[in-house]
Amino acid sequence: MTLAGAQARKKKRLARRPAPSAAALLAWYDRHRRKLPWRAEPGEPADPYRVWLSEIMLQQTTVKAVAPYYERFLTRWPDIGALAAATLDDVLRAWAGLGYYARARNLHACARVVAEEHGGRFPHTESALRRLPGIGAYTAAAIAAIAFGRKAAPVDGNIERVIARLFAVEEPLPAAKPRIRARAEALTPDRRAGDFAQAMMDLGATICTPKRPACSLCPWTENCAARMRGDQETFPRKAARRENEQRRGAAFVALRADGMILVRTRPEKGLLGGMTEVPTTEWSSDFDPGAAEADAPLKAKWRKLPGTVTHVFTHFPLELAVYAAQLPRSTRPARGTRWTPLATVHTEALPNLMRKVIAHALQA
Repeated sequence: MTLAGAQARKKKRLARRPAPSAAALLAWYDRHRRKLPWRAEPGEPADPYRVWLSEIMLQQTTVKAVAPYYERFLTRWPDIGALAAATLDDVLRAWAGLGYYARARNLHACARVVAEEHGGRFPHTESALRRLPGIGAYTAAAIAAIAFGRKAAPVDGNIERVIARLFAVEEPLPAAKPRIRARAEALTPDRRAGDFAQAMMDLGATICTPKRPACSLCPWTENCAARMRGDQETFPRKAARRENEQRRGAAFVALRADGMILVRTRPEKGLLGGMTEVPTTEWSSDFDPGAAEADAPLKAKWRKLPGTVTHVFTHFPLELAVYAAQLPRSTRPARGTRWTPLATVHTEALPNLMRKVIAHALQA
């Protein structure tokens, strides 16, 4: 058989493949669903508060990382009223280490809006949910489907991968998002929309994985265009990403003789907004190490420590030089800073970057 003939035969086979069935996926889900702390047991109604809390936490974060934070939040703030009554600082402290801190600020703002303007009850529709702080298209669809049984199609990274492979979507992301969403909406059944959404998430997380998908275990293996072509690992297609420019800076760890450390609170808006940090220079691509000490928060005998602290944000990698100084107990804080006990600094709303900086200074 000629190459052209083989290709024509493959196209016919792809065209004849059966359409994916929602019922087949739901049957698979009923047997293999993941047991997650925020997921209602079969036959039990979902709690909108728990669904919302988990979906906000899971944005750009793994299930493994989220689980302990979710349990602590739920223990401390068991319902929307309790979370709304909390201070933002307390919420940021509890969130510290989970990253993407705008989520924590929006979480607190959303809790207050639901408590004060909606009587403590989440709205049921996607359009109403999207008007709440921190709730975008995906989260609104997830809450509407899972918490309220609405026919909605949330599309996260796992579901994008499943749909892109199932239909061999050649258009690269992010341009393919509308087409993938339309395909997901067409597959969503009128009944059990919430279970279907969670089944799609589980399929992507456990079977249709980015590398080495377990196609033989997939309930849609006979329906998948990419599997029939044999190039499933190449989906979804992605546009080439431009490398983000490296940024550098310096951090200053000032320790007082009475066991205090100098910290400050970052502005509410912007990267790591409202979080606690040790003073730093600006972070820039043209950082001048020779001029770093000019930005030190206090006059002191600053010692540049060996090595650097590195951290990768969504939009850029960062490298910080760390300077340390020992100061007498009479030293007053610089403007915009405060002294806090080193022994309890871990209870502050410290992002992971600052935890690494302080640990680097203490180990030097």
